[in-house]
Amino acid sequence: MRLDKYLKVSRLIKRRTIANEACDAERVSVNGRAAKASYSVKQGDIIELRYGQRTLKVEVVSVAEHATKADAPAMYREIGS
Repeated sequence: MRLDKYLKVSRLIKRRTIANEACDAERVSVNGRAAKASYSVKQGDIIELRYGQRTLKVEVVSVAEHATKADAPAMYREIGS
């Protein structure tokens, strides 16, 4: 699954266009490298999101095409930086 779609489905970012813009602005990195929106997300990847001064680091637990609001947090696990 594409990185921008994963960020939207997992509800880490509200809309896919915003996820795409965040990738273009290099505010999203996967496994320590800046990632493009087209990056193919796999189980075990470490995604780091930078929102202004705040950084969120998560590990991909599962990749699903669709997720309900209740199921979305189960797609990733937060990691302390």
